[in-house]
Amino acid sequence: MTARVRTCALVGVEARPVEVEADLGTGLPTFTIVGLPDAAVRESRERVLAAVRNCGYEFPARRITINLAPAHVRKEGAGFDLPIAVALLLASGQIPSGRPLAEGVFVGELGLDGTVRAARGVLAVLVMARRHGFGPVWLSRENARDARALSDVPTSLLGTLGDLRGDGPAAPASTSSTPASEPSPLDLAAVRGQDLARRALEIAAAGGHNLLFVGPPGAGKTMLARALPGILPPLSEEEAIEVTTIHSVAGRLAPGSGLIVHPPFRAPHHSISDAGMVGGGRGPLPGEASLAHHGVLFLDELPEYRRSVLEALRQPVEEGAITIVRAAGAVRFPAAFSLVAAMNPCPCGYRGDARRGCRCGQDAVLHYWGKVSGPMLDRVDLFLEVPAIDAARLLGRGEGESSARVRARVLAARAQASRRRGPARNAALTAADLDRVDPLDVATRGLLTLAVERFGLSARGVQRVRRVARTIADLEGGGRVAGTHIAEALQFRAPVPGGATGAR
Repeated sequence: MTARVRTCALVGVEARPVEVEADLGTGLPTFTIVGLPDAAVRESRERVLAAVRNCGYEFPARRITINLAPAHVRKEGAGFDLPIAVALLLASGQIPSGRPLAEGVFVGELGLDGTVRAARGVLAVLVMARRHGFGPVWLSRENARDARALSDVPTSLLGTLGDLRGDGPAAPASTSSTPASEPSPLDLAAVRGQDLARRALEIAAAGGHNLLFVGPPGAGKTMLARALPGILPPLSEEEAIEVTTIHSVAGRLAPGSGLIVHPPFRAPHHSISDAGMVGGGRGPLPGEASLAHHGVLFLDELPEYRRSVLEALRQPVEEGAITIVRAAGAVRFPAAFSLVAAMNPCPCGYRGDARRGCRCGQDAVLHYWGKVSGPMLDRVDLFLEVPAIDAARLLGRGEGESSARVRARVLAARAQASRRRGPARNAALTAADLDRVDPLDVATRGLLTLAVERFGLSARGVQRVRRVARTIADLEGGGRVAGTHIAEALQFRAPVPGGATGAR
């Protein structure tokens, strides 16, 4: 006898349909799984055997063959336990066959006692089921909050394998979605002084631009970076599903956490590997750049990161996605984030600080800045010197503007950008988009020509100046880009301390 049920395999952050076929043949009792399974899938036969027996079913003493089709797609993870067990029980006639089982999608890990445990990448499974019109999706009760994220996809929850004896669980998953609990970002009101840095942070939030802070230790660079998520717009429903799916596939989301509704903030340590940053390993799995999708990737002490790690970020910074190529094929991970980096002006950190003398020679400073390549620096939109704050301002009673007030202006600027045809973030505007939205007049063309000659702006640098100027104009109401907007944008491409030039 044979039986078929549906499940899926995760390829990158996408779930692809897989058909699980169970055949009970004659001959000596064996249990064979074919169809390119990994070690975790091959081990499922032991979990399935124990779960079937401990839930009161009879394990067939037959020649059992499980086929996972299509055979050319690698099957990974313990989420295949449940569909294998269901196909086996259907083939042996121990559970009633019917439309919910035949058209459903099963994903879940089994405990030895038959408990159905949560699986990673559940949102990717739900998106796949909606795209192909499959349903219901049978999941563990631990995935109840994940199931509520896509209310238009029918789901049924299982506590144990024994729940399949009847018509399924009494009630489907609730259709109300609960957002995940996330730590509150730092409020900008806590930042003393640094008016120019706060302005740069607001521009970066409004346009999704990349930002580099340069300053001595303790000037507030990290504090400013951690305040950025608090002034970003909340994620839309589609963005929240996309971000939560990435975190779930990467195994960074606890089962039942719900949707991530606020922009993520990722701050990997400078010892991170290439695969840890952009993705890779077995699978491959998303890296920190993809986990920061629609949020912020913060790189503190930028020159301390390995050169290969920084160079690997050049593609996602420019394109908003990462393509990982392996012998088995290519996987594309979304990675549209705002890069915020921080570094000292020199190895000792005090170059240009009036209160402390710098001990670094010019060669040491040039070597320090040389750890970050010119092409990588050329992908930064806003360069900013963050000086040390004097005691009077640091200990004063006055507070800066709150994140809520700044966020209101950022939302208004994003609304201005959304009214135009093209990308939602000004940082993603192409040269054609800029020529359509803001054709250069004689004055702005002359100003940019002078900047190219004086600062040595590259073609990419000119486009980034125009994008920042567009964002500045949106913050002022969304009118045409004027010379004052270009001038302010050029201010953030001016030379930075340490003998290196930000205006590339």
